[in-house]
Amino acid sequence: MTRTDLLALTPDILAALANRGLVKRAAKELDAGAGPDLDVTDDHTVHGRFPDGTETRLPPGTTLQDARCSCEAHGVCRHRIGLVLAYQRTATASDTPPPFTDWSPGSIDDTALAEAFGRSALTAARRPHDRGYRAVLHRPTPADPVPAVELPACTVRFPVPHRPGFAVTDAAEPLHGATVVLAVWAFRAADTEGSDQVTVGGRETTPDHGDSAHRAAMELVDELLVEGVPQAGPVLDGTLRRAGAALTAAGRHWPAAALEGIRHQHAARGARHDRETHALLLAELHARHRAAPTDPAAVLGTAETARTALRRVRLVALGCHVDGSAGDRTADVFFAHPDAGVVLVLHKRWERPDGQAPTGHDLGSRRILGTNLRTLAAANVVSEATSRTAGRAVEISRGRIATTSVTPVGTAWDDLPAGLLVTDLAAQFPAPGTLPPRLVRPRVEAESMRVLAVAEAGPVRYDPAAQRLEAVLHDPAGNEVLLSSAHNPHCPGTLDALADALASGTVDRISGTLRHDRGRVHLVPLAVRTSHGVLVPDLAPGDGDTALPVAPHPPDDPLTTALERALAALAEAAHHGLRNLTATDHDTLESAAALLHRTGFRTTADKVTAVTTTLRTHGPGPATSHWHTAVIRLATNLELHRTGP
Repeated sequence: MTRTDLLALTPDILAALANRGLVKRAAKELDAGAGPDLDVTDDHTVHGRFPDGTETRLPPGTTLQDARCSCEAHGVCRHRIGLVLAYQRTATASDTPPPFTDWSPGSIDDTALAEAFGRSALTAARRPHDRGYRAVLHRPTPADPVPAVELPACTVRFPVPHRPGFAVTDAAEPLHGATVVLAVWAFRAADTEGSDQVTVGGRETTPDHGDSAHRAAMELVDELLVEGVPQAGPVLDGTLRRAGAALTAAGRHWPAAALEGIRHQHAARGARHDRETHALLLAELHARHRAAPTDPAAVLGTAETARTALRRVRLVALGCHVDGSAGDRTADVFFAHPDAGVVLVLHKRWERPDGQAPTGHDLGSRRILGTNLRTLAAANVVSEATSRTAGRAVEISRGRIATTSVTPVGTAWDDLPAGLLVTDLAAQFPAPGTLPPRLVRPRVEAESMRVLAVAEAGPVRYDPAAQRLEAVLHDPAGNEVLLSSAHNPHCPGTLDALADALASGTVDRISGTLRHDRGRVHLVPLAVRTSHGVLVPDLAPGDGDTALPVAPHPPDDPLTTALERALAALAEAAHHGLRNLTATDHDTLESAAALLHRTGFRTTADKVTAVTTTLRTHGPGPATSHWHTAVIRLATNLELHRTGP
C-alpha cells in the first residue's frame, strides 16, 4: 500500500471495510499506548509489531483484506486497522495531505478488475449486465472526493483512486466483487454518454421477452376495469398473485409491484381501499407497457435484482407510519442507510383480532427484532442479517448466528450525509426538472424521505375541512417549508403530539417526505426531534380531543379542481365497472370533460369524452383503452401542475 492509499483510508472507510467496533477498538489501543512499533522497508512495505507479539505487513499494491497478519484472523482484523491508524498518526508535519484527484472509476480496465477480484467476478457481473441495469453516479468533488455509484440494490464507493480492491460496498461478501465490477462498468458507460444517470448493458431481446406476461396482466386489469370492484370474486387474489409471479419471473419488477398494489387494494376494500389509488394502479400497467420501448430497464425494472443480501450495515431509524383496515394494522418503519445515502422501509403487519381496534399507541408495544416498535422507530440498528429489494424495502432477521443490535438513535440524525440531512432546501431539494412521470418512474419507496434541519417553527393551524394540521417552518438557510399532516383515524394522538412538539420551541430536526406543490415545498412529517429526544407522532397516546387553532381554508385552484374532478370521475367509473355505469355516471364524466375544456385542458377533455363516446357506441371492452389513456394523461398533468412553479 502506498502512502496515498493509507491516508485515503478514513475511519468511515475502515469501518466499511471491517466494522465500526474494530476501528474504535484499534483507536483506543493506540490511545492507550498499545499500538505497533512501525517500520517502513526499502520496498515501501509498512511493518508493525504489536505488544502482544502480533506482526502485520502491508506490502505495496496489497489491500487490507490480503495484507499479512500473524493473528491469522479471517478478513480485516484490528491489527491491520491499527497499523493503518498508527501510520496515519505518525505522518510527519512536513507531509502534505493527498491532493484532490478528479478521476473516474471507469478508467479501471477489466484486467485490473480480474486481478482484484478474479475472473469469476466478471462472469457473475456479466449476467446482470446482459439484462441491463440502472445506475446513478456521484462524481468526486473537493468536498466529497470519493466517487460512488448507486446500483439497483446497493451502493459502491471508491475511496482510493484507481484501486478497485479498496472499493466499499454494502452488498454481502459473496457479491462484493461482482457489484464493484458493475459499478466500474456503470462509470465507463456514463463517461461515454456524458451523463450521471445511465442504463448499462442489456441485450436485444425478442419482442415477447416478458411481454406475454405483461399483456396477460393488462388483460386481467381490463377485466377488473369492466366488471368493477364490488363484482370481483374470491378467486381474484390468487389470479393476481399468479400474474404478478409471472411478471417477476420475466424480470418486470415494476409492473409486478403495481399488480401487487392492486391486490392489496382489493384485499382491503375498507379504510385502506382508495378509489383513486386503485385507478392509478390499473392505468400504471398500461402506462409502463406503452413507455417500455423508451427505456425498458427504468420503466419495467428489468435491471433490478429482486432481493440483495447486505453485509454488516448500520441503519438510523427516522420514525414510522401506522395504517390499517378492517382486518389488520400495518407499520412502516423508515431507516436511513448512511453509507448508501438512501432510505429503506421495514414493513410489518398484524392481523386485527375480532372486537379490537388497536391504535398506533397500542402498536408501539408490539415486539419487532427483540424490541418494541416504539423503541425501534427511534433507534440505531446494526445488523449482519439484512437484505433489501430494488424498491428499497428491507428485511432484518435475528438469528442465533447473525447478530442485530438496537440502540437509541441519540444524535445520529446529525451525522447523516447531505443527501439525507437537508439544511438548505433551495440547494438540496430543488424543484423537479425532467423526471419521468410517476406512473413510469422506478418504483422506489421513500425516494423523497429526508431529515430537515429546522431553525424556526411557526404556530400550528388546523384546517377542519381537510382535517389537516399545518405549520410554516424555516431551515437554517431561511428557506420556507409548509409542514402538513393529515388526520389518521388509526392514530388519534398524532396531531396533538405534533402540535405540542412544535409549540415547545425546541424542535431542531423533523423527518418526513418532501414534495413540491404549486411552487411551495411541503413536508409530511414522520418524526420530530426536540430537546427531549425523538417523538414519533403516530405512536403517541391521546384521543385527538385537543382544541387546535383553526386555519382558514385556502382558496381552490381551478386547474387542480378540474383535473382532480375528472380523475375522481374516472376512478369512480373503475370502481363500479365500465359495464355497470348508470346515466348519472355518464353525466358526471361528461361534466368533468366540460370543466377540463373550459379551463384549457382541451386535449385531455377529448380523452375523457372518448371514454363515454366509446362506451355508448362500442361497449365497455373497447372503452378500456380510452379510459387508460385519459387516466394517464390526467395523472401526468396533475403531477406537472403540482410540481411546477
